[in-house]
Amino acid sequence: MKTVKILEKTKDYTVCVKPSGVLSEDGVDGMPTLLAAGEIKPLTVHRLDREVSGVMVFANTPKAAAELSRGITEKTFTKEYLAVVEGDTGECGFLSDLLFYDRNRSKTYVVKRERKGVKKASLEFVRLGVAEAENGTLSLVKITLHTGRTHQIRVQFASRKHPVSGDRKYGSSNNGQVALFSHKIGFVLSGKRQEYKALPDNAYPWSLFSEILGEI
Repeated sequence: MKTVKILEKTKDYTVCVKPSGVLSEDGVDGMPTLLAAGEIKPLTVHRLDREVSGVMVFANTPKAAAELSRGITEKTFTKEYLAVVEGDTGECGFLSDLLFYDRNRSKTYVVKRERKGVKKASLEFVRLGVAEAENGTLSLVKITLHTGRTHQIRVQFASRKHPVSGDRKYGSSNNGQVALFSHKIGFVLSGKRQEYKALPDNAYPWSLFSEILGEI
């Protein structure tokens, strides 16, 4: 069973670092089950892909779940990610696309026109560093999401020839875990703004940028 790092637990919510390979939703090996530890299971209010690790918040009461969900809808719930992507992205950028998620293939595609099932997606990023690796150049980027679409970060960067390192599903030439991490979340609960952050483990390819990550 995976070990979950708890950043804070209150009567209303639990903030933790989801490990890679674990479902955000409830299930035999899902996060609510891992966090319950014999107690009432917390409620999932937002999601990370199974392959992605990082900071998440779970509601411990239905009231908190409703308030957190409302924050997502009203965009007071903020998410910031770190990723190591292939190639040199340039110093910064704003990415805007139309995305279609194919449930049969469990894969998202960038498309050119709006139709049923297609959703607008946008994010902005800042490049924090560049490193030369065995398979070529890698960039460390900090990403702010403006929308929360399935596989959004992964497909938006991959469509520009910058797949997330280790993300073979979207064209990465590198092995290993998907180098995408939920670095920071912010939300309002009971009228108070809360923010939590964490850093990925110092393993490859993150280790190429350990000095930069240590200053975040």
